[in-house]
Amino acid sequence: MPCIFPMVPLTISFFTKSSEKKNGGVIKALIYGISIMVIYVVLGLLITVSFGAASLNDLATNGIFNMAFFIALVIFAASFLGAFEITLPSGWVNAADARSERSGMAGLFFMAATLALVSFSCTGPIVGTLLVQAATTGALLGPAIGMLGYSFALASPFVVFAMFPTLLSSLPRSGSWLNSVKVVLGFLELALSLKFLSNVDLAYHWHLFDREVFLVLWIVIFVLMGLYLLGKLKFSHDSESSFVSVPRLFMAIIVLSFGLYMVPGLWGAPLRSISALLPPMATQDFDLSAMNEGRSTTGQLQDTGKQHKYADLFDKPKGFDPFFDYDEGLAFARKMHKPVMIDFTGHACVNCRKMEADVWTDKQVRRVITQDYVLVQLYVDDKTELDAAERSVTAEGKQLKTIGAKLSYLQTSKFVSNSQPFYVLLDPDTQKPLVAPQGAEYDPSIYRAYLNSGLKAFNDQILHE
Repeated sequence: MPCIFPMVPLTISFFTKSSEKKNGGVIKALIYGISIMVIYVVLGLLITVSFGAASLNDLATNGIFNMAFFIALVIFAASFLGAFEITLPSGWVNAADARSERSGMAGLFFMAATLALVSFSCTGPIVGTLLVQAATTGALLGPAIGMLGYSFALASPFVVFAMFPTLLSSLPRSGSWLNSVKVVLGFLELALSLKFLSNVDLAYHWHLFDREVFLVLWIVIFVLMGLYLLGKLKFSHDSESSFVSVPRLFMAIIVLSFGLYMVPGLWGAPLRSISALLPPMATQDFDLSAMNEGRSTTGQLQDTGKQHKYADLFDKPKGFDPFFDYDEGLAFARKMHKPVMIDFTGHACVNCRKMEADVWTDKQVRRVITQDYVLVQLYVDDKTELDAAERSVTAEGKQLKTIGAKLSYLQTSKFVSNSQPFYVLLDPDTQKPLVAPQGAEYDPSIYRAYLNSGLKAFNDQILHE
């Protein structure tokens, strides 16, 4: 990246002047790399501590947060596309650079800090995306692990150049290819920003950003990226080129193929490779496959004789007819003498969508869920206000005013978990798990075995009674 390249000769100069012997230079280079990683990991931990595990679901679907981050990513994308450049105040960079002149470990650390600050205009958008994505996955150490991997990749080449200054001559020279990298990243940032807009649309039930709208925008973005790589689309800061290089051609083929791959999704194709990022299939207004799907599932779905509570609020996964209220689902299961499959899910849960699209669509898995269980889907991040009679206050004094808050508290207090997806195979009479609950499992055969183990435990329990 353009903002990182100036740090390469600076790094070489620093280590050439400061090392008296080869072994000392290697050790200092390693400390330098570790310092870069420590700076980024500490940043990740601070984000984790600030957000906290209990508030991750609220953060993931908070309207203000998602809209703000959507706007931020669009600004980052505009910066990558060349509209302007994001830089930190020069005073911060100069102060860190001045301290890096000091000898010893402190000098190495501040040299690493200088790299982090100088590279901000290029890494800021990427780091920002990584932190928020990691912080909203539900794993407490997600941001720290993500930043460790990112900082390792960033630090590695600088450690190598610090150890072997002569390798500098083999580094590709800066030029138009660096700007092309930024523009491609700008297109990717623009595409990723739509996921945050989708999160808030689903959580607040606006129904303005359904699956086909999302797909149309992604198709246009990736087609434009492909045209840019072929030189058919140019920006003001692009250099003139009389030919398209072979790497750019191959990249254009991949990008344009991906754009065409998404086109059938406008008519209901599952697009399993990206299903986790898309809005649920149920938001699709026009779905050709649903016509045949409806015939194949006749007689398999739950029939209570009346509309399920919240059925007009939540979208059903394709081919399923779940309950959305815990008590209503348990009551129906007791009536039908079936075990309950509780799916703690969320609007912003990408792993939940991947499970529904890739695992639940397996014929044998679908048959077990629809015929042998009573499926109850509980959205722990929904923002719909509860009726006054349904609101409550927890023992800790927290007010439960929304459907999501109520269901999130149910999951944490009764099943000691706050991650999604989280599957609980429940005895409707005792309201106790038949087997140990589990999270996402992308192998249909293993997931089916888990469902069958719950059925076996339920049937064994009936026999003993």
